Amino acid sequence: MKVTAAVFEEAGKELVVQELELDDPKDGEVLVRLAASGVCHSDYHVVKGEWGSPSPLVLGHEGAGVVEAVGPGVTTVEVGDHVVLSWVPYCGHCKYCNTGRPALCPQVQESAYQSVMLDGTTRLTRDGEPVYSYCATGSFADRVVVPETGAIPIRKDAPLEKVALIGCAVATGVGAVINTAKVQAGDTVLVIGCGGVGLSVVMGAALVSAGKIIAVDINDDSLARARSLGATTTINSAKTDLADVLHDLVGPDGVDWAFEAIGLKRTIETAFQSIRPGGTAVIVGQAADGVTVEIDPLVMSDREKSMIGSSYGTCHPAVDFPRLVDLFMEGKLDLDVLIARTGTIHDINKAFAAMGSGEAARTVIAY
Repeated sequence: MKVTAAVFEEAGKELVVQELELDDPKDGEVLVRLAASGVCHSDYHVVKGEWGSPSPLVLGHEGAGVVEAVGPGVTTVEVGDHVVLSWVPYCGHCKYCNTGRPALCPQVQESAYQSVMLDGTTRLTRDGEPVYSYCATGSFADRVVVPETGAIPIRKDAPLEKVALIGCAVATGVGAVINTAKVQAGDTVLVIGCGGVGLSVVMGAALVSAGKIIAVDINDDSLARARSLGATTTINSAKTDLADVLHDLVGPDGVDWAFEAIGLKRTIETAFQSIRPGGTAVIVGQAADGVTVEIDPLVMSDREKSMIGSSYGTCHPAVDFPRLVDLFMEGKLDLDVLIARTGTIHDINKAFAAMGSGEAARTVIAY
């Protein structure tokens, strides 16, 4: 069938909206007619050339829609189901899946990270040549074929143009608090970076009744959004010295938890420097290829400070996505604050330009 998609050719060039051919779903695959896709900073890493990726490529990995067809052997979804896409097409039986950490499944590395399906091929073509689907998802298209575990069924009364964000930003940020860190009520939390993921960390911290929730960014609009989501203090680090403010807020020791949601060397190091003895820095942001950080190992061991990573919020999509949708529908997660605007696929390059200008909130592409 014909689909309309935004195609990435090479770093530094705008995406081109064009018609592609999409094959029917094969064994264990699902065809989804998309209602919406969020524009995520991970896509922007590819556009800027900070992450290598095959091309031509349909970017996008944060989407929601309605199942139109299923391939042989599919049992978890059926035609007409509403689904949120997941970019971790896990196997369900390896040691990582069996311990509730499907983002670490080797199958994800072999397929999604290579922008191919589980059999190593693509379902998109252009003039007979293969076109790759980013993270085995490729949600910058009006229809997609994804592995069965990449289509998570949800309740049908949830607005798809909003819950699409659960497929990446919300699951990553809220999950980092609840699943990875297991923040306790009353804990002090620092959030560095208030884009879609960082704002979702703020929501997660508020959801578990963290004590002080301190949000840091250099964009005042982002900080205003953080306050509306539960941040108790906001700091514009371009105008104010973060260390001085933290000293006044929590004392000389630092915070219990520091979540870094940008992926920069200096902010990762700042997160580690900001935690108390026995505290933990949680690295949620995705850094460009080749970035390394400098941490004093004596401080780490002597003060029992920890630094841990969080991939996809350590979530189990089949369990966590419906739960996050329920929380949104019950008014306990405010996804509207994460959305700056809604556009069409023809606005995709404007969305990346807004991201490059420092705007934090998401653009949502509606189909």
